[in-house]
Amino acid sequence: MDNELKRTLGVSDAVMVGLGAMVGAGIFAALAPAAGAAGGGVLAALALAAVVAYCNAHSSARLAARYPSSGGTYVYGRERLGPFWGYLAGWGFVVGKTASCAAMALTAGAYLWPGREHEVAVAAVVGLTAAGCGGVQKSARVARLIVAAVLGVLAAVVAACLASGAAGAGRLDGGAWGGPAGLLQGAGLLFFAFAGYARITTLGEEVRDPGRTIPRAVPLALGIALLVYAAVAVAALAVLGAGALAGSSAPLADAVRAAGRPGLVPVVRVGAALAALGSLLALVLGVSRTTLAMARDGHLPRALAAVHPRHQVPHHAELAVGAVVAVLAATADLRGAIGFSSFGVLAYYAIANTSAWTLGSDVKGRAVAAVGLSGCVLLACALPLASTLAGAAVLALGALVYGIRSRLRSGT
Repeated sequence: MDNELKRTLGVSDAVMVGLGAMVGAGIFAALAPAAGAAGGGVLAALALAAVVAYCNAHSSARLAARYPSSGGTYVYGRERLGPFWGYLAGWGFVVGKTASCAAMALTAGAYLWPGREHEVAVAAVVGLTAAGCGGVQKSARVARLIVAAVLGVLAAVVAACLASGAAGAGRLDGGAWGGPAGLLQGAGLLFFAFAGYARITTLGEEVRDPGRTIPRAVPLALGIALLVYAAVAVAALAVLGAGALAGSSAPLADAVRAAGRPGLVPVVRVGAALAALGSLLALVLGVSRTTLAMARDGHLPRALAAVHPRHQVPHHAELAVGAVVAVLAATADLRGAIGFSSFGVLAYYAIANTSAWTLGSDVKGRAVAAVGLSGCVLLACALPLASTLAGAAVLALGALVYGIRSRLRSGT
C-alpha cells in the first residue's frame, strides 16, 4: 500500500531517538522549576517521576509489541478500549507535543541568540522538518550525533562541578523540602523529562522486528536518561543548592560558573541548544506519526496520511506539523509549556496503562499498569493549577469535537 512505512530502525537507532527527546527536554528545561516546587526533595521527585515513567514504559512496550504500527497510544487505546479513548489519547498527544516542539525550538533560540530566539526557533523548525522529510534513517543519524555531543557536554558539567572546590557549597539535601504537594508537583514537572521514550513507540511501524526491538529499546533509553539526570542533578545541587537552582534560568551554565569553570559556559550554551534541537527532531517525528495514524482513521484530513514513495515518511503530516510549530515558535511565549505538556502526556499514558491492563492475566503486567495509571492521575492533579486547567480544557475540547463529528456521521 502507498501509505505504509518501511521498517528500517534497529535497537540502537530507536534508543538514540528516545534519548534525543528525553535529554533535550529534561535537563535543560525541567530541573529548575522542579527544584522550585520540591526544594530539597528534588532528587526524590526525580526518583518518583522515574518510577511512573518505568511503569508507563513497561506498559507501552507490551502494547507496542502487540500493535507495531505508527500512532502509539492512539492505536493502543483504539484497539483495547474503543475509538473514543484512542482518539482522546491522540488528541492530547498531538496538541501537547506540538506546544512542546515550539518550546524546544525557543529554548534553542534563547541559548544560541538571546533576543532573537523567535527567528532562530523558526529556522530550526524549518531545518529539522526538512531533515525529517528526508527519511527516518537520516533523522536517526542526526539524533545519534546530537545525543553524543550533548552527553559529552553533560559529562563535562558533572566532572567540573564534582571536582571543584565549590562542591559542597550547595547542599545535596537542598535545604527545606517542598512538602508532599511540592514533591508531587516536582515529580510531575520532571516527568516531562522522561516522556521522550514515547517517540520509540510512535515509530513502531518503522522499527525492525518490533516485538523484540521496542521492549529492549524503551527500558534502555529510560535507564540511560535516568542515570544522566541523576548525575547532573547531584552535580548541580552540590555547587548551587536547591534555592539557587530553582531561581536560575540557565542552571547548568550557572553551575559550571559557580564551580570556577567560566570557560565551560559557552560549551554548555551550545550543548543546551543541541539538546533542544535533538528533542525537537524527535518530537516532530512522534507528532507526525500520530497525525498519520489519526488521518488514516479520518479524525484528521486524509491527505495527512500520505507516505512519500521514495523516502517512506509521512511527508504531508511532517510538513503540516512543522508549519504549525513554526507559527507557534514565531509568535508565542511558551514558558508554561512544560506543565501543559506534562498534563497531556500523563493523560496519554493513563490511557496506555488502562489499555495494557486489558492485555491478559499477566500478574506483573497488570500490577505495573495499575501503578502507572495511579501515578499518572496523581502527578497530573499535582501540577500547577493553570497547567491542569489548560490541559483539562484541551481534552474536553477534543471530546466535544469527537462527539460532534460522531453525531454528524450518524446523521442524528
